[in-house]
Amino acid sequence: MARVSQAHLDARRRQILDAAAVCFARNGFHATSMQDVLKEADLSAGAVYRYFSGKEELIGAIVAEVLGQVHEGFEEAVRSSPPPPPDLLVASVLGRVLATKETVTVDGRPAFPRLVVQVWTETLRNEELAAVLREGYGAVRETWTRIVGAYQDAGAMRSDVPPEHVARTMMAAAMGFIAQQALFGPTPAEVLGDGLRALMSVRDEAGTR
Repeated sequence: MARVSQAHLDARRRQILDAAAVCFARNGFHATSMQDVLKEADLSAGAVYRYFSGKEELIGAIVAEVLGQVHEGFEEAVRSSPPPPPDLLVASVLGRVLATKETVTVDGRPAFPRLVVQVWTETLRNEELAAVLREGYGAVRETWTRIVGAYQDAGAMRSDVPPEHVARTMMAAAMGFIAQQALFGPTPAEVLGDGLRALMSVRDEAGTR
Protein backbone atom coordinates (compact mmCIF):
# COMPACT_ATOMS: atom_id res chain seq x y z
CA MET A 1 0.00 0.00 0.00
CA ALA A 2 1.41 3.42 -0.98
CA ARG A 3 2.27 5.73 1.89
CA VAL A 4 0.17 8.87 2.19
CA SER A 5 2.34 11.99 2.20
CA GLN A 6 2.34 14.38 5.14
CA ALA A 7 1.23 17.13 2.78
CA HIS A 8 -1.86 15.09 1.89
CA LEU A 9 -2.63 14.44 5.57
CA ASP A 10 -2.23 18.12 6.40
CA ALA A 11 -4.47 19.15 3.49
CA ARG A 12 -7.18 16.70 4.55
CA ARG A 13 -7.02 17.92 8.14
CA ARG A 14 -7.31 21.51 6.88
CA GLN A 15 -10.31 20.53 4.76
CA ILE A 16 -12.09 19.07 7.79
CA LEU A 17 -11.30 21.99 10.09
CA ASP A 18 -12.49 24.54 7.54
CA ALA A 19 -15.70 22.61 6.96
CA ALA A 20 -16.34 22.42 10.70
CA ALA A 21 -15.63 26.15 11.06
CA VAL A 22 -18.24 26.94 8.40
CA CYS A 23 -20.83 24.72 10.07
CA PHE A 24 -20.21 26.09 13.57
CA ALA A 25 -20.27 29.69 12.33
CA ARG A 26 -23.48 29.12 10.34
CA ASN A 27 -25.57 27.19 12.85
CA GLY A 28 -23.77 27.27 16.18
CA PHE A 29 -22.05 24.43 17.97
CA HIS A 30 -25.07 22.61 19.37
CA ALA A 31 -27.16 22.82 16.21
CA THR A 32 -24.33 21.33 14.14
CA SER A 33 -24.05 17.57 13.84
CA MET A 34 -21.07 15.54 12.69
CA GLN A 35 -23.20 14.64 9.66
CA ASP A 36 -23.31 18.34 8.80
CA VAL A 37 -19.52 18.47 8.96
CA LEU A 38 -19.18 15.36 6.76
CA LYS A 39 -21.49 16.90 4.18
CA GLU A 40 -19.70 20.26 4.20
CA ALA A 41 -16.30 18.58 3.88
CA ASP A 42 -17.63 16.12 1.26
CA LEU A 43 -15.88 13.27 3.05
CA SER A 44 -16.86 9.92 4.48
CA ALA A 45 -17.26 9.33 8.19
CA GLY A 46 -14.15 7.15 8.19
CA ALA A 47 -12.08 9.89 6.60
CA VAL A 48 -13.14 12.45 9.20
CA TYR A 49 -13.02 10.24 12.28
CA ARG A 50 -9.49 9.27 11.36
CA TYR A 51 -8.53 12.80 12.43
CA PHE A 52 -11.14 13.87 14.97
CA SER A 53 -13.30 11.95 17.41
CA GLY A 54 -16.19 14.40 17.37
CA LYS A 55 -17.39 18.01 17.57
CA GLU A 56 -15.61 18.76 20.85
CA GLU A 57 -12.25 17.77 19.45
CA LEU A 58 -12.90 19.72 16.26
CA ILE A 59 -13.75 22.97 17.99
CA GLY A 60 -10.88 22.52 20.42
CA ALA A 61 -8.47 22.11 17.49
CA ILE A 62 -9.85 25.21 15.75
CA VAL A 63 -9.47 27.32 18.89
CA ALA A 64 -5.98 26.04 19.64
CA GLU A 65 -4.86 26.72 16.08
CA VAL A 66 -6.10 30.31 16.01
CA LEU A 67 -4.71 31.19 19.43
CA GLY A 68 -1.42 29.59 18.43
CA GLN A 69 -1.23 31.84 15.38
CA VAL A 70 -1.99 34.93 17.46
CA HIS A 71 0.53 33.94 20.11
CA GLU A 72 3.29 33.31 17.58
CA GLY A 73 2.63 36.65 15.92
CA PHE A 74 3.15 38.51 19.17
CA GLU A 75 6.12 36.35 20.14
CA GLU A 76 7.85 37.61 17.00
CA ALA A 77 7.43 41.12 18.34
CA VAL A 78 9.08 40.21 21.65
CA ARG A 79 12.22 39.33 19.73
CA SER A 80 12.45 42.92 18.41
CA SER A 81 14.06 45.62 20.53
CA PRO A 82 11.94 47.58 21.04
CA PRO A 83 8.84 45.90 19.61
CA PRO A 84 6.79 47.68 16.92
CA PRO A 85 4.28 50.26 18.29
CA PRO A 86 1.01 48.77 19.58
CA ASP A 87 -1.09 50.12 16.71
CA LEU A 88 1.13 48.56 14.04
CA LEU A 89 1.64 45.36 15.99
CA VAL A 90 -2.02 44.59 16.69
CA ALA A 91 -3.13 45.48 13.16
CA SER A 92 -0.35 43.35 11.65
CA VAL A 93 -0.99 40.22 13.72
CA LEU A 94 -4.78 40.45 13.52
CA GLY A 95 -4.61 41.20 9.81
CA ARG A 96 -2.49 38.11 9.18
CA VAL A 97 -4.82 35.85 11.15
CA LEU A 98 -7.89 37.21 9.38
CA ALA A 99 -6.18 36.82 6.01
CA THR A 100 -5.54 33.12 6.62
CA LYS A 101 -9.27 32.62 7.27
CA GLU A 102 -10.80 34.87 4.61
CA THR A 103 -11.49 32.03 2.17
CA VAL A 104 -13.69 30.26 4.73
CA THR A 105 -17.05 31.98 4.28
CA VAL A 106 -20.71 31.77 5.25
CA ASP A 107 -23.23 33.49 2.99
CA GLY A 108 -20.40 35.30 1.24
CA ARG A 109 -18.92 36.74 4.45
CA PRO A 110 -15.87 35.53 6.39
CA ALA A 111 -16.88 32.83 8.84
CA PHE A 112 -14.08 33.47 11.31
CA PRO A 113 -15.56 36.41 13.30
CA ARG A 114 -18.91 34.61 13.65
CA LEU A 115 -17.08 31.46 14.71
CA VAL A 116 -15.17 33.35 17.40
CA VAL A 117 -18.42 34.64 18.91
CA GLN A 118 -19.86 31.11 18.83
CA VAL A 119 -16.78 29.84 20.66
CA TRP A 120 -17.07 32.51 23.34
CA THR A 121 -20.71 31.52 23.87
CA GLU A 122 -19.88 27.83 24.08
CA THR A 123 -17.19 28.36 26.72
CA LEU A 124 -19.90 29.54 29.13
CA ARG A 125 -21.22 25.96 29.31
CA ASN A 126 -18.27 23.85 28.16
CA GLU A 127 -15.55 23.74 30.80
CA GLU A 128 -13.09 21.80 28.63
CA LEU A 129 -13.29 24.37 25.86
CA ALA A 130 -13.12 27.16 28.44
CA ALA A 131 -9.87 25.64 29.72
CA VAL A 132 -8.41 25.62 26.20
CA LEU A 133 -9.40 29.26 25.77
CA ARG A 134 -7.99 30.29 29.16
CA GLU A 135 -4.68 28.64 28.38
CA GLY A 136 -4.47 30.23 24.93
CA TYR A 137 -5.46 33.70 26.07
CA GLY A 138 -3.17 33.37 29.07
CA ALA A 139 -0.21 32.73 26.78
CA VAL A 140 -1.12 35.74 24.63
CA ARG A 141 -1.57 37.94 27.71
CA GLU A 142 1.82 36.86 29.10
CA THR A 143 3.49 37.72 25.80
CA TRP A 144 1.77 41.10 25.67
CA THR A 145 2.88 41.78 29.24
CA ARG A 146 6.48 41.26 28.15
CA ILE A 147 5.94 43.49 25.11
CA VAL A 148 4.66 46.29 27.38
CA GLY A 149 7.69 45.79 29.64
CA ALA A 150 9.92 46.27 26.60
CA TYR A 151 8.07 49.48 25.68
CA GLN A 152 8.54 50.78 29.21
CA ASP A 153 12.21 49.83 29.35
CA ALA A 154 12.77 51.71 26.09
CA GLY A 155 10.96 54.79 27.44
CA ALA A 156 8.29 54.47 24.75
CA MET A 157 5.41 53.96 27.22
CA ARG A 158 4.67 55.45 30.62
CA SER A 159 5.86 53.20 33.42
CA ASP A 160 3.23 53.97 36.08
CA VAL A 161 0.69 51.50 34.63
CA PRO A 162 1.08 47.76 35.34
CA PRO A 163 2.07 45.93 32.12
CA GLU A 164 -0.68 43.33 32.57
CA HIS A 165 -3.33 46.07 32.62
CA VAL A 166 -2.11 47.30 29.25
CA ALA A 167 -1.96 43.73 27.95
CA ARG A 168 -5.57 43.09 28.92
CA THR A 169 -6.65 46.34 27.28
CA MET A 170 -4.92 45.52 23.98
CA MET A 171 -6.51 42.07 23.98
CA ALA A 172 -9.91 43.63 24.69
CA ALA A 173 -9.46 45.96 21.72
CA ALA A 174 -8.67 43.05 19.39
CA MET A 175 -11.54 40.93 20.73
CA GLY A 176 -13.97 43.82 20.40
CA PHE A 177 -12.85 44.42 16.83
CA ILE A 178 -13.57 40.78 15.95
CA ALA A 179 -16.99 41.00 17.62
CA GLN A 180 -17.80 44.08 15.53
CA GLN A 181 -16.91 42.18 12.38
CA ALA A 182 -19.28 39.39 13.39
CA LEU A 183 -22.07 41.90 13.95
CA PHE A 184 -21.48 44.46 11.21
CA GLY A 185 -19.36 42.82 8.55
CA PRO A 186 -15.72 42.73 7.41
CA THR A 187 -13.44 45.66 8.17
CA PRO A 188 -9.69 45.88 7.44
CA ALA A 189 -7.45 45.43 10.48
CA GLU A 190 -5.83 48.74 9.57
CA VAL A 191 -8.96 50.45 10.91
CA LEU A 192 -8.14 49.13 14.38
CA GLY A 193 -4.54 50.25 13.96
CA ASP A 194 -5.63 53.75 12.97
CA GLY A 195 -7.94 54.00 15.97
CA LEU A 196 -5.26 52.86 18.38
CA ARG A 197 -2.78 55.31 16.85
CA ALA A 198 -5.22 58.18 17.38
CA LEU A 199 -5.87 57.17 20.98
CA MET A 200 -2.14 56.91 21.62
CA SER A 201 -1.75 60.53 20.49
CA VAL A 202 -4.07 61.97 23.15
CA ARG A 203 -2.23 64.15 25.68
CA ASP A 204 -3.30 65.13 29.16
CA GLU A 205 -3.36 68.71 30.56
CA ALA A 206 0.34 68.48 31.40
CA GLY A 207 1.17 67.70 27.80
CA THR A 208 2.12 64.08 28.49
CA ARG A 209 0.54 60.95 27.17
